[in-house]
Amino acid sequence: MDALLLSLQPLFAPAFMLLGSPITWAEVIAFVLAVWMVVCNMRVHALAWPLAFISSLLYFLLFWSGKLYGEASLQLVFAAFAIWGWWQWLRGKAEDGSALQVRRMGPRGRWFALVATLLAWPLLGLFLARQTDSNLPYWDAFPTVASLLGQWLLGRKYQENWSVWILVNAVSVALFAYKGYWLTVVLYAVFIPMSLAGWRAWQRQLAHA
Repeated sequence: MDALLLSLQPLFAPAFMLLGSPITWAEVIAFVLAVWMVVCNMRVHALAWPLAFISSLLYFLLFWSGKLYGEASLQLVFAAFAIWGWWQWLRGKAEDGSALQVRRMGPRGRWFALVATLLAWPLLGLFLARQTDSNLPYWDAFPTVASLLGQWLLGRKYQENWSVWILVNAVSVALFAYKGYWLTVVLYAVFIPMSLAGWRAWQRQLAHA
């Protein structure tokens, strides 16, 4: 991994300084792609997924270099999810065999998602605490687990994905501020109102369905 980071060193050259911390080109490019991705998600445009794939790989490199191993590993899962989600939006089917449309989960699905997240969070936190040198294992674990849920909901076009992203983004703002990734802090802060806008945009689609 160190050899890979070394070979990509130009991406980690400072583009500018923000609040006393260097902002690398990798973070700048990932920022732009991630904002574009969310705009496409709001419009239910499949271009969101290849944008997610590229930005996730860039964030993997960034977070790994900062020893946020949960967040870094999550980015690889996001990259795999991006391939799956792209297929889902282009060719996926609902339970009745019809093409996927924006929809809501039932109460049972919501409770299952909540319980699964609350169980997986401390388990991943314990793993990171014992098996890595992460200095924020449980804070790292929560957005990791919740983001997996959000990606699955997004791929299957459940409106509830937006409420999950609001929570993930709020926690991530604090996490990345602690690590000094200030441009990414701005990104996740911007994601919060964008997620609210995404909820409303999908709500309008449901109202006209």
